[in-house]
Amino acid sequence: QVQLVESGGGLVQAGESLRLSCAASGSILSIFTMAWYRQAPGKHREFVATITRGGLTNYADSVKGRFTISRDNAKNTVYLQMSSLKPEDTAVYYCNARIMPIDSRVSNDYWGQGTQVTVSS
Repeated sequence: QVQLVESGGGLVQAGESLRLSCAASGSILSIFTMAWYRQAPGKHREFVATITRGGLTNYADSVKGRFTISRDNAKNTVYLQMSSLKPEDTAVYYCNARIMPIDSRVSNDYWGQGTQVTVSS
Protein backbone atom coordinates (compact mmCIF):
# COMPACT_ATOMS: atom_id res chain seq x y z
CA GLN A 1 0.00 0.00 0.00
CA VAL A 2 1.36 3.40 -1.03
CA GLN A 3 0.24 6.64 0.62
CA LEU A 4 0.92 10.32 0.08
CA VAL A 5 0.29 12.61 3.03
CA GLU A 6 0.40 16.39 2.69
CA SER A 7 0.94 18.90 5.49
CA GLY A 8 1.62 22.59 5.94
CA GLY A 9 -1.52 24.26 4.68
CA GLY A 10 -3.25 27.04 6.55
CA LEU A 11 -4.56 30.60 6.54
CA VAL A 12 -2.17 33.43 5.71
CA GLN A 13 -2.40 37.03 4.58
CA ALA A 14 -1.49 38.20 1.11
CA GLY A 15 2.25 38.58 0.70
CA GLU A 16 3.11 35.94 3.28
CA SER A 17 4.70 32.53 2.76
CA LEU A 18 3.84 28.89 3.39
CA ARG A 19 5.69 25.63 2.92
CA LEU A 20 3.83 22.48 1.99
CA SER A 21 5.24 19.00 2.46
CA CYS A 22 4.19 15.66 1.04
CA ALA A 23 5.64 12.39 2.26
CA ALA A 24 5.25 9.11 0.41
CA SER A 25 5.18 5.91 2.43
CA GLY A 26 4.51 2.24 1.97
CA SER A 27 5.95 -0.50 -0.20
CA ILE A 28 7.85 1.77 -2.61
CA LEU A 29 10.46 0.59 -5.04
CA SER A 30 11.02 3.89 -6.81
CA ILE A 31 9.51 7.37 -7.06
CA PHE A 32 9.75 9.15 -10.38
CA THR A 33 8.18 12.56 -11.03
CA MET A 34 6.54 14.36 -8.11
CA ALA A 35 4.19 17.29 -8.52
CA TRP A 36 1.75 19.69 -6.93
CA TYR A 37 -1.70 20.52 -8.24
CA ARG A 38 -4.41 22.75 -6.82
CA GLN A 39 -8.15 23.10 -7.05
CA ALA A 40 -10.00 26.29 -6.20
CA PRO A 41 -13.73 26.27 -5.42
CA GLY A 42 -15.77 25.85 -8.59
CA LYS A 43 -12.70 25.28 -10.75
CA HIS A 44 -10.92 22.30 -12.26
CA ARG A 45 -7.77 20.92 -10.71
CA GLU A 46 -4.75 22.67 -12.23
CA PHE A 47 -1.04 21.98 -12.47
CA VAL A 48 1.24 23.99 -10.18
CA ALA A 49 4.74 22.51 -10.35
CA THR A 50 6.63 19.31 -11.02
CA ILE A 51 10.09 17.93 -10.27
CA THR A 52 11.87 14.92 -11.68
CA ARG A 53 13.91 12.50 -9.62
CA GLY A 54 17.00 14.28 -10.89
CA GLY A 55 15.73 17.70 -9.84
CA LEU A 56 14.47 19.19 -13.10
CA THR A 57 11.54 21.51 -12.40
CA ASN A 58 8.66 23.05 -14.28
CA TYR A 59 6.08 25.58 -13.09
CA ALA A 60 2.74 26.99 -14.10
CA ASP A 61 3.09 30.54 -15.37
CA SER A 62 0.86 31.79 -12.54
CA VAL A 63 3.38 30.73 -9.86
CA LYS A 64 6.75 31.20 -11.59
CA GLY A 65 9.08 33.30 -9.49
CA ARG A 66 6.94 32.88 -6.37
CA PHE A 67 6.80 29.12 -5.75
CA THR A 68 9.70 26.67 -5.50
CA ILE A 69 9.35 22.90 -5.67
CA SER A 70 12.03 20.65 -4.19
CA ARG A 71 12.38 17.06 -3.03
CA ASP A 72 14.37 14.91 -0.67
CA ASN A 73 14.73 11.51 -2.30
CA ALA A 74 16.08 9.94 0.89
CA LYS A 75 12.90 10.93 2.70
CA ASN A 76 10.51 10.29 -0.21
CA THR A 77 9.25 13.82 0.32
CA VAL A 78 8.39 16.72 -1.96
CA TYR A 79 8.04 20.33 -0.83
CA LEU A 80 6.39 23.44 -2.18
CA GLN A 81 7.72 26.74 -0.86
CA MET A 82 5.13 29.41 -1.61
CA SER A 83 6.07 33.07 -1.30
CA SER A 84 4.31 36.34 -2.08
CA LEU A 85 1.00 34.55 -1.79
CA LYS A 86 -2.07 36.10 -3.41
CA PRO A 87 -5.78 35.58 -2.69
CA GLU A 88 -6.05 33.80 -6.04
CA ASP A 89 -3.67 31.13 -4.71
CA THR A 90 -6.44 30.00 -2.37
CA ALA A 91 -7.17 26.34 -3.13
CA VAL A 92 -6.82 22.79 -1.95
CA TYR A 93 -3.30 21.71 -2.85
CA TYR A 94 -2.73 18.10 -3.86
CA CYS A 95 0.48 16.14 -4.04
CA ASN A 96 0.98 13.75 -6.95
CA ALA A 97 3.70 11.19 -7.55
CA ARG A 98 4.45 8.46 -10.08
CA ILE A 99 5.54 5.51 -8.02
CA MET A 100 6.55 1.95 -8.72
CA PRO A 101 5.47 -0.25 -5.80
CA ILE A 102 7.73 -3.09 -4.72
CA ASP A 103 5.28 -5.76 -5.86
CA SER A 104 4.52 -4.26 -9.27
CA ARG A 105 6.20 -4.09 -12.67
CA VAL A 106 4.44 -0.85 -13.57
CA SER A 107 4.37 2.61 -12.07
CA ASN A 108 1.14 4.33 -11.11
CA ASP A 109 -0.02 7.82 -10.26
CA TYR A 110 -0.81 8.40 -6.60
CA TRP A 111 -2.55 11.39 -5.00
CA GLY A 112 -2.61 12.81 -1.52
CA GLN A 113 -5.77 13.83 0.29
CA GLY A 114 -5.13 17.54 -0.17
CA THR A 115 -4.33 20.42 2.16
CA GLN A 116 -6.21 23.72 2.26
CA VAL A 117 -4.36 26.96 1.60
CA THR A 118 -6.32 30.15 2.18
CA VAL A 119 -4.87 33.57 1.43
CA SER A 120 -6.76 36.58 2.77
CA SER A 121 -6.48 40.03 1.21
